[in-house]
Amino acid sequence: MTQIAVVGTKDGWSSEKLTDTVAQITGRRIFVEMEKIRIDLDDGHAWSGDVDLMEMDAIMIKKVGTRYSPDLLDRLELLRYIHNAGVPVFSAPERLLRVLDRLSCTVTMKSAGIPMPPTTITEDLDAACAAVTSYGQAVVKPLYTSKARGMLLLESGPNLKTALAAYKEENSIFYIQQKIDIKEHDLGIAFLGGRYLTTYARKKTNDAWHTTTRSGGRYVCVDPPDAVIDLADRAQALFRLDFTCVDVALTENGPVVFEVSAFGGFRGIEGARGLDPARLYAEYVLKRIDHAD
Repeated sequence: MTQIAVVGTKDGWSSEKLTDTVAQITGRRIFVEMEKIRIDLDDGHAWSGDVDLMEMDAIMIKKVGTRYSPDLLDRLELLRYIHNAGVPVFSAPERLLRVLDRLSCTVTMKSAGIPMPPTTITEDLDAACAAVTSYGQAVVKPLYTSKARGMLLLESGPNLKTALAAYKEENSIFYIQQKIDIKEHDLGIAFLGGRYLTTYARKKTNDAWHTTTRSGGRYVCVDPPDAVIDLADRAQALFRLDFTCVDVALTENGPVVFEVSAFGGFRGIEGARGLDPARLYAEYVLKRIDHAD
């Protein structure tokens, strides 16, 4: 019997869906929460409850925490140890490490010539004020976040420095992007095994400044031009993840990439395109480990 463990968050929709799907295919449900893993470096075993993760045929990572934070990097190091011991892990932890940190992801993409919104990165409060002022409106983003959590929309004015100073109390680095007009939606362009899978859009339904479903956005079907898919392909290829979604906005000056997702989303693909990404991903992993044998 093939044994595939799924790392995820308890009661998380995508984590539970992927685990259930893998169980349907393999006949065994093995769900792993990162906080319950223990590794014995002397005997080389890694346990989740009574399950020896070193005996798995593969491990699939859906989530490593409910909230993005630097702590997740340490959790990925535990999975990297298991991967280095010979257990196939999807996506490889060392690749996730490069994309989970927004700054690392940005530096990699900009160094490769991927178009992004105008961006300033600094620890200096005065420099941050100057950047927001020069942009007119800007979004200040934590380095570890998802679904726009912790992001601030700011503009020049008498309260700007106070707002940025308060932000710096919780965030050592200012990551500031000029707010761009994305019209009514932005795109999630999905890739499986480095190959284009499909595209969905997050469409605004209210006056929120971003399109996340937390703020009322909804998923809709969209088919972008080949040039936009090619751009997203170039961005995701830098990280070689097994499953990911690239966030792209279409602007008057052409498409720009916001980020490459460390874990990729299922809801948009399923809701807008009618595909079952959990099953497609599980079947992809099964083929990979079968070929490895």
